[in-house]
Amino acid sequence: MLDINKVPSPCYVMEERLLRKNLSLIKHVADTAGVEIILAFKAFAMWKSFSIFREYIHHTTASSRYEARLAFEEFGSKAHTYSPAYTEEDFPEIMRCSGYITFNSFSQFNRFYPMVKASNEKISCGIRVNPEYSEVKVELYNPCAPGSRFGITSDLLPDELPEGIEGFHCHCLCESDAYEFGRTLQHFEDRFGHWMNQLKWVNFGGGHLMTRKSYDVNHLINLLKEFKSRYPNLKVILEPGAAFAWQVGPLVSSVVDIIENHGIRTAILNVSFTCHMPDCLEMPYQPTVRGAETLSFDAVKSAKQEDHIYRLGGNSCLSGDYMGSWKFDHELRIGERIVLEDMIHYTTVKTNMFNGIRHPSIAIWHSDDTLEVYRDFHYEDYKNRMS
Repeated sequence: MLDINKVPSPCYVMEERLLRKNLSLIKHVADTAGVEIILAFKAFAMWKSFSIFREYIHHTTASSRYEARLAFEEFGSKAHTYSPAYTEEDFPEIMRCSGYITFNSFSQFNRFYPMVKASNEKISCGIRVNPEYSEVKVELYNPCAPGSRFGITSDLLPDELPEGIEGFHCHCLCESDAYEFGRTLQHFEDRFGHWMNQLKWVNFGGGHLMTRKSYDVNHLINLLKEFKSRYPNLKVILEPGAAFAWQVGPLVSSVVDIIENHGIRTAILNVSFTCHMPDCLEMPYQPTVRGAETLSFDAVKSAKQEDHIYRLGGNSCLSGDYMGSWKFDHELRIGERIVLEDMIHYTTVKTNMFNGIRHPSIAIWHSDDTLEVYRDFHYEDYKNRMS
């Protein structure tokens, strides 16, 4: 059991026990459905933990030259790589580090496939397709929003695919359930079923939040089995990111000051929403705080004066670097630990050093109840980013 008092503050801390629980479920889905499920680095790239991942999965997905290199050098296998656009500068190393490369447009395919064909690398190429359907509500995260720059629509595909295109990549989900995937799959087949017999593989991207407690895993398995029965020639790939690191650990912070303005009390923390939890502001969503009740706007209005209600404020100079409100069962004190739950997926890869604010340490709490600190951050890390 994680002992918060043994964790430095601030610190992202991942629990090995919870990680292995997610990995076991994901492996069960892959084995039972007969598909491959790979880790998307865009949501999680804590490479010092890859030895644990390799016990359950074999490959990862990359969206850039650096992610592809991380896959090759630290995960130990070639990446499934997709980027909205490749450059001549990056592409040779992407080829060296990738086993699959997906192109976003025919323009990109025509420009770079000759390099793949002329190389000695064994690379399977594909094209991203856009079924023009997604149930993602927040447009910032909707890959199929009107005018999307992602993928080719069915009306732009020739009846016979160009030589070298062996797969389709389709990503339309975000923290979605199996039933959303089922409806998306129907739209995908309606638009692209014509080309399935010309392909070797199909990648259904990320957003399959199969480790969420309410997710119907059996329905997902049945959908995948039925799809494979219709297209036995295809290898099926899924590349979730959040599902791997869903609820595997918190961000541990501390109260450094408490201020009050017009009756609103704010506990200022030694972390920042804009620096260390940017998804909270982008999505937006209010994270769970251990030992506190998340309050709606109406609940705050009807609260009693003696209730222990606080906003949580970050320690940057951005005016909007705060969230709230939470109800605690006691008066907060300076130095008290505040534990923000589920802060490993996406959060750890999207952080920044705006204002030169100290970056939280990164650690893992092992199954034998020992803490291993993967990384501490210092002034030199900030200085080198600015040079």
